[in-house]
Amino acid sequence: MRNEPTILHLDMDAFYASAEQASKPSLRGKAVVVGGLGPRGVVATASYEARRFGVHSAMPTAQARRLAPNAAYLVPRFGFYRDISERVMGLLRELSPLVEPLSLDEAFVDLEAGGVASEEVSARAVGERLRADIRAVTGLTGSVGLAASKMLAKIASEEAKPDGLVLVQAGTERALLAPMAVRVLPGVGPATGDHLRRAGITTVGELAEAGEDELVRMLGKSHGAGLYAMALARDDRPVVAERETKSVSVEDTYDVDIHDRTRVRLEVQRLAARCVGRLRASGHSGRTVVLKVRRYDFSTLTRSETLRGPTDDPSVVQEAAARLLESVDTTGGVRLLGVGVSGLADYTQEDLFAQAAGARAAAETAERSGRAERADEDEARGAGPDGSLIHKAREKGAGGPVGAAAGEGLGAEQGSGESPVAPVERRWSAGHDVRHAVYGPGWVQGSGVGRVTVRFETPQSAPGRVRTFAVDDRDLELSEPVALVLEQAPPAVDPEPEQGAGPQPDTERGQGRGAEPEAERGPGTESGPGAGSSVADSSASAASPGGG
Repeated sequence: MRNEPTILHLDMDAFYASAEQASKPSLRGKAVVVGGLGPRGVVATASYEARRFGVHSAMPTAQARRLAPNAAYLVPRFGFYRDISERVMGLLRELSPLVEPLSLDEAFVDLEAGGVASEEVSARAVGERLRADIRAVTGLTGSVGLAASKMLAKIASEEAKPDGLVLVQAGTERALLAPMAVRVLPGVGPATGDHLRRAGITTVGELAEAGEDELVRMLGKSHGAGLYAMALARDDRPVVAERETKSVSVEDTYDVDIHDRTRVRLEVQRLAARCVGRLRASGHSGRTVVLKVRRYDFSTLTRSETLRGPTDDPSVVQEAAARLLESVDTTGGVRLLGVGVSGLADYTQEDLFAQAAGARAAAETAERSGRAERADEDEARGAGPDGSLIHKAREKGAGGPVGAAAGEGLGAEQGSGESPVAPVERRWSAGHDVRHAVYGPGWVQGSGVGRVTVRFETPQSAPGRVRTFAVDDRDLELSEPVALVLEQAPPAVDPEPEQGAGPQPDTERGQGRGAEPEAERGPGTESGPGAGSSVADSSASAASPGGG
């Protein structure tokens, strides 16, 4: 363990909710909850305004709605959050090559390895500059903890929230930890915390006084010895730039329990395919397939099967998951299903016979393709497979020149040979970005009963107006998020006037430099629709459930 506070821990403040507030002026200073909005949805993040009502992460959304019925409830926009996270992580990598991301909004940085800090004064200066840079680049705030170890740096950043910086001076670590609850230490969850509480141990100071032997007797050698070391502020874990992926998994929670066994099988197959997609995207293969089933009574069962070698073949994972499902009783109903792959490797042990079969199949496909091409050439010359002329018959049947689109000159159903497909109703998730052909960019405040309610505003505008449209309105479409902080364009330099030329008119200079282009003005400006209006309440109208 080092002697100077040169390990930095950054934790963005209420990241998802803060990003939504920065993106939506009408929600600033108001309660915002981001998470699943279905009957079994879970809160991902709550703004500090919502936390005053008792709402917190991992709480069921239904319970959050009872505590804060007037909050704005939004569906996560992970692509938007990921873009912001990449900007923040870029700032951290400018400080040091050793950056250990823990999630989209949290990371450790070894300042000493980057040569930017070696003692308390320089470390504090780096932390303050980082907070200012994050605000300038993203418009958001982050809390910074500085200490001589990862554990203490993380505890310090938690103490600094929101939008603060706490530095733990060398030699004060044990005094800082002693009065804190044992749950502050990593590895102490609800079960371990209850076990220690029953033994009369509730603070870190009491944990240290209990002694290593007593903790080993209570919790086992590895866990007990580890907790005793952390109670004494000992943590030698280094900042690791790349964390090894141990498993890949996907799972879904269903709004209504699934009782149909066939439906359960289909869901498992779909999840297995998604899991393999993630597996391949990460460049891995896996050897152990894991099935997770949570039944109607909240009992959770896991089954696993280890294959002969690592694979990224979706059919192999799907077959293994199907076999595992056969050993699980789902007659009472299923509320959650998950499929995972562990025992990861960066190669696959493919079956040579399967490779040979694949090569034969490819050869047969190429041969069929060649025959099809030759037939097309004959057809283009006017000869059918039997040598007869076919272009006149085509012209007669198509009612137009050869090469016309199928169905042209005929009824739509006759030309295609298929019945018309009913249009699928578009889904508008609360909080997602949209653009209207007339009113410009906005976001979905809620939808239901064939209507979608949109608030037209941008991060740089004043709170915008709310308008309601039919869900199939052709002028309304999903769009990319508007940047929270617009990049400053370099100032334009007027070319030197030609010799003998007179001064340029003021109107031309204004259009080239001082005037704001109409297209860049947000809807909250005087020229935009809904100018000068603001909505005091962030909750949606009765026609837009889900807007909060």
